Amino acid sequence: MPKTKIDESALPFATIPEINAALKNREISCSELVKFFGKRLETLGPRYNALACSLVKQARKLTKDIDDEFKRERFRGPLQGIPYGAKDLIAVAKFPTTWGAKPYADQVFEESATVIQRLDDERALVIGKLSMIELAGGGGYSSAAASLQGPGLNPWNTQYWSGGSSSGSGAAVAAGLVPFALGSETSGSILTPACFCGITGLRPTYGLVSRHGAMGLSWTLDKIGILAHTAEDCALVLRRIAGGDDADPGSARKSFYYTPQYYRPTSDLNVAYAEIDWTEWPDEPLRPAFANALSIVKSLGGRMIEAKLPDFPYGPVIGTIIDSEAASVFEQLIKSGQVNQLADQSQIDGLKASMTYSALDYLKATRVRAQIQTAFRQWFANVDLLVAPTRLSPPDRADQPFDETEPKHPDQKGVVAGLVQASNLCGLPAITVPCGFVNGLPIGLQIVGPPFSENRVIAFARAFQNYTNFHKQHPPIPA
Repeated sequence: MPKTKIDESALPFATIPEINAALKNREISCSELVKFFGKRLETLGPRYNALACSLVKQARKLTKDIDDEFKRERFRGPLQGIPYGAKDLIAVAKFPTTWGAKPYADQVFEESATVIQRLDDERALVIGKLSMIELAGGGGYSSAAASLQGPGLNPWNTQYWSGGSSSGSGAAVAAGLVPFALGSETSGSILTPACFCGITGLRPTYGLVSRHGAMGLSWTLDKIGILAHTAEDCALVLRRIAGGDDADPGSARKSFYYTPQYYRPTSDLNVAYAEIDWTEWPDEPLRPAFANALSIVKSLGGRMIEAKLPDFPYGPVIGTIIDSEAASVFEQLIKSGQVNQLADQSQIDGLKASMTYSALDYLKATRVRAQIQTAFRQWFANVDLLVAPTRLSPPDRADQPFDETEPKHPDQKGVVAGLVQASNLCGLPAITVPCGFVNGLPIGLQIVGPPFSENRVIAFARAFQNYTNFHKQHPPIPA
């Protein structure tokens, strides 16, 4: 029998180490844990349009064996017995994987994605497929409603969007429906929902985590990552899902070892930033909160270096690559006319238009990307990390088309303009952490490093979270 009982009021937002300690100390059983989070996910998930498919019944069948392992003190790792959710473009064998889109509503795969299999090996339990923007946003979309489950709603204020395209993953973690979730990013789809929902989101280096068994949008840009409560939680998941995979042609065949004991002190780091990113680029109501966040970053002791990004047309380059590769991925969908079943007309039009790109267009874009990657290798020669606001504006309303008004800014200097596109073109790791609140909605700080510098990026994020309590604040959740 359990020695004591964990405080259930704190359980929805408990970190992975806290839950792991409770399981080891038998303050809670795996069976109770899955029942607790499963009920929350099935009850509250639909309120945020976050749940695509419940897997709670399947997970419950495995809890007895996992509880027996804890009784025998057979400890597999910190994720053992912990429930989680997966974005609905990641296959779970014999259950629907809809890619958030009506044409694939009945799609079922016989094999789980590599990331699911690796979490299975540590006996983590997937309890739900989480909603997403249809086809991860391929072709572009004009509103939060571009999803099979409807618009992703922000737990901090359900009038607002939870962010795309990993909308369900962001909302589910923020609302305490799962301790962590898997998401994917091609150009912002982990960082955006994590920022808007006030949680931590880690986008690994391109190729570090296998994409085998996940929907492809752009095979030279897609990355699978983690949304969780803390930077340490992200690291504990990454150590399990990272690693080479012959089934993924883009695999970097590298592993990730979480080594906080060897972190360099923040005072030893050269940290690039641009003052204008914090004081003039954000929407005016957000500027005081970002100014406060920057002062905290400076207080961590790193050597702050004013910088700006190399001058390239990041947006057109990444747009051409994504559209061209998506046209190949979804050629049959488009040519068959099934594309017309998508929920968002602008996305339908965008996917059809993607078929008009030529090989010349694509090759020009890939050549410029190679120049960008070379420029960033040189840029990071004297810089350890780069910091900037994650998003410059609050989330859009969930019930209205996105505001297409171009923001007015003083000039194009700084780091933040084009950073999402540039860092994805270069496959760079990044993490976003909550760094303040404006009108009840969270804002985020992103930390970007050179390829395979996940430990460094996570260390800086941990230092920020050790100094602040933004990540410990949670939205009001209905009973």
